[in-house]
Amino acid sequence: MRLALLVVAVVSSVHLGAQLLGAVMISGVTQVLLMPALAMVLWTGTTAPRGRLVVLTLGALGLSWVGDAVPRLLPESQSFVGMLAAFLVAHLLYAAAFWPRRHRSVLARPSLLVPYVAAAVLICALCAGQAGPLLPAIIVYAAAIVIMAVLATGLGARAGIGGAVFVVSDSLIALDAFGVLTLPVQGFWVMSTYMLAQLLLVLSVRRVAAEPRPTRVARTG
Repeated sequence: MRLALLVVAVVSSVHLGAQLLGAVMISGVTQVLLMPALAMVLWTGTTAPRGRLVVLTLGALGLSWVGDAVPRLLPESQSFVGMLAAFLVAHLLYAAAFWPRRHRSVLARPSLLVPYVAAAVLICALCAGQAGPLLPAIIVYAAAIVIMAVLATGLGARAGIGGAVFVVSDSLIALDAFGVLTLPVQGFWVMSTYMLAQLLLVLSVRRVAAEPRPTRVARTG
């Protein structure tokens, strides 16, 4: 797993450097290598038989890779929708992976849900004026990523931070896409938060997957 983490560190560093320098070709190549590298971190950090949590997380990383790579092959008018669709499914897979630990998440403390709901409502409201026919899709997507972030807290603080940072990253994309806010070196901030979020989720999944599973005691008599 250490080698896989080293690959992630190198690819991430090169990618972020390319974002800052405006090296489009290098940033494009390294972006499509990020999710396979993270998948290797998870694969090499877990052992067979890999359970539901690991398998679904690998699926989420795969759909994230689709969201990173496929829009580059689509016409510009379709690339945003293609990315949105891929990451929507990725977030649903993450949510399904985290669902069995929902009793440990902030779902058990409803007052803590307020910031998540408020963030989703705020982003949808800010984008509504320019979203046009895409507004229903934006609302569905916002709900999906908030559900994922809420359920991620069930894996511990590190995963909870990862889920929250993912919300930030996707919010930056939405605000830029609909002309609300574009940061200086926008790509750097989007990708740095995106990579941090995915890494924190992967490391949390690896840790939880390594926990001893409770043994069932057969009843007799």
